[in-house]
Amino acid sequence: MMNCELAHFTRRVVLALTAYFLILAGLAAQDGAAQSKPDFHRIEDVIYGRKAGLALTLDVFQPATPNGYGVIFVVDGAWFSAHDPMPNMPSVQPDAYKSLLHRGYTVFAVVLSSQPEFTIPQIIPDLRRAVRFIRYNAAKYGVQPNQLGIVGISAGGQLTLMIATQAQKGDARASDPVEREDSSVQAVVCFFPPTDFLNWGGPGIDGVGLQSMAQLRAAFGSRADTEAGRQALGLEISPIYYITSHLPPTLIIHGDADKIVPVQQSESFVDQARKVGAPLVKLVVMKGKGHGWSGFWDSKEDTQLYLDWFDRNLRGIGNGNDGGKK
Repeated sequence: MMNCELAHFTRRVVLALTAYFLILAGLAAQDGAAQSKPDFHRIEDVIYGRKAGLALTLDVFQPATPNGYGVIFVVDGAWFSAHDPMPNMPSVQPDAYKSLLHRGYTVFAVVLSSQPEFTIPQIIPDLRRAVRFIRYNAAKYGVQPNQLGIVGISAGGQLTLMIATQAQKGDARASDPVEREDSSVQAVVCFFPPTDFLNWGGPGIDGVGLQSMAQLRAAFGSRADTEAGRQALGLEISPIYYITSHLPPTLIIHGDADKIVPVQQSESFVDQARKVGAPLVKLVVMKGKGHGWSGFWDSKEDTQLYLDWFDRNLRGIGNGNDGGKK
């Protein structure tokens, strides 16, 4: 009898201990989940405009401790844009923005229309619309409306510089309040951007759907089929022809071994900016680096460059400016 009672007692103890440890395990799992919870808030698929029956969207990444400033990230490579990850390009994923978020910047990841359905001149207005939308909704997202930064990579860099060099005032008579906002940005960061399709790597070399751009011919459309069309289009989509002394502070990072977009593109842009009296423009040439070098977006050297640039030229903090030198 005693052996039977002991067995029952032992079984109850085992069950009680099992329940106890299961509870502990559950609490530990909850604690671990709480600890691994991302320190940012993401708002997905915000519609900033509509085009050809399609919605144009952006994602908002808000850091746990925002500094009150916003950075627009142009999700575009080869004039193609998507929410899905793209090779050698930061995409609409939080890991791509961890450095900006860690420093308190609210990131607006903007997805645009893409080639071959749309050409470069048709894509540019998407980004202009996104800037206006973000400015109009700045209070909603907790950022300064008149202190917006922007980042673009490769083709995204070309689009970024088109916005930076051609800020447009809003239409005060527009029925859509977003269109009443201007499309200016206040600080720019670009990686290896095309800037002058009519002088592609050297004077007079046509890069409008030719040279290293031949593989992206669809982005230029049918106007690239004739020499006259290429000349007109190249002038229209090359930001170098629109630089004024009002160019916002602009940092360009480019590898000198780039075989897709020649480093000459960035050098020429910076030289022209200085000629017209742009107050602050800087080119950092990365020795031996090609187009989209491995780790360019996550390396401490590169992230420190563009984070400090935004700190100085948006927030007004840091160790002054760079004097605009290479």
